[in-house]
Amino acid sequence: MTGAEWAEVRAVLPVPGRLGDRGGQLEGYCHRHMVDAVRHLVAGGIMWRAMPSDFPAWDRAYAFFRRC
Repeated sequence: MTGAEWAEVRAVLPVPGRLGDRGGQLEGYCHRHMVDAVRHLVAGGIMWRAMPSDFPAWDRAYAFFRRC
């Protein structure tokens, strides 16, 4: 994902709770890595559990996907 593409996508992602007024703990993964994982999943037509190991854990990526 290019920097210009990321700038467009970043604007519509939910703000982490710790940065808003809700408090919360730090997130384990960068949002850009999560978006890349979801894009890989959609482009490859693979199942969540078949996510390659160089991406975040499939359950974390799935939770991020559900939140957005």
